[in-house]
Amino acid sequence: MLKRPTLLWLLVPYVLYLGVLPLVNRVTPTVLGLPFLFFWLLLATLLTPLAVWLTWRGEKKRGRA
Repeated sequence: MLKRPTLLWLLVPYVLYLGVLPLVNRVTPTVLGLPFLFFWLLLATLLTPLAVWLTWRGEKKRGRA
């Protein structure tokens, strides 16, 4: 069992950037006028601070931050 499950949020950026990259490495379709790969990287960049904040909030509740 995990002692600090909130740290799993830190895996989100890793999975978004590296784990799924071979699956999203394509130009079509375009989303919001961007090639799909660029859109995916933009989305991952915007979700990374959210994942870090969720980790910080969870650790703060446990009294570790």
